[in-house]
Amino acid sequence: MSASPELSESAGAPGRGPDPRAERSRAAALAAARDLLVEQGWSAVTHVAVAARSGVGRSTLYRHWPDASGMVRDVIAQRISTAHAPPTGVLRDDLVRELDGLRRLLHDPVSDRGLRAVIERAGVDPVFARLKEDLYRHGSQVFRTVLEAAKERGELPAGLDTDLAVDQLAGPLMYRRLLAGRTVTEEYVQRVVHDFLAAHAPAAGSPPLVP
Repeated sequence: MSASPELSESAGAPGRGPDPRAERSRAAALAAARDLLVEQGWSAVTHVAVAARSGVGRSTLYRHWPDASGMVRDVIAQRISTAHAPPTGVLRDDLVRELDGLRRLLHDPVSDRGLRAVIERAGVDPVFARLKEDLYRHGSQVFRTVLEAAKERGELPAGLDTDLAVDQLAGPLMYRRLLAGRTVTEEYVQRVVHDFLAAHAPAAGSPPLVP
């Protein structure tokens, strides 16, 4: 199978935007990496396997992803980006929407397999340790934006530790799904947000939950 156009062409000509051929090549490479990740696990995502499945030349893949973990990172990052929603400024709604995005992410086969691989390898592989940190920063950014804005509006205590708040919101879902292997429901998301606001912003008026 012949190689697709170089991904390095993605910048395109000045004023013309990304080169569509290069964008298609990148999409094809990441689609192949995604399928390999789901079908066979992270160890199957290699330059050789992705090139064979996507038709993108190995030299191009090495140039843009010198380490195969970079392809795993970008596959997961794609999924994470679709789980976010722009904040509206309504604290409870924003927290529920963002946490529900995480819930859907944890039940998505691609991100579920990818996150488990990253967590598994991070303790023994510095590349995956850096990857885990990158994904954490990327995945928690909207939470941080929502929380900091709420502190500025006086809806949350100014001294609230943002890192701890992210842990209190996202931690229960990560534990329940990745460690306990249990389903995370929309009702569970509502309860986590309710309990968080009850502890830190009782005046926010979170509606009571139906048992």
